[in-house]
Amino acid sequence: MKMLTEIKEPQTENQLAKHESKRTKCLVYTRVMGYHRPVESFNIGKKGEHKQRTHFQE
Repeated sequence: MKMLTEIKEPQTENQLAKHESKRTKCLVYTRVMGYHRPVESFNIGKKGEHKQRTHFQE
């Protein structure tokens, strides 16, 4: 029996726009000085620092 694998293309903008009404906003939190804070509340400098951080996976 021969198995064929199909490679799926990444979603295009048209597909994402089609399901726009089902999407919800996701808040990203990070720990700062012992407190968890949403990244969107950071100032410009802190947002840039957050992008440069190394993220660890367990």
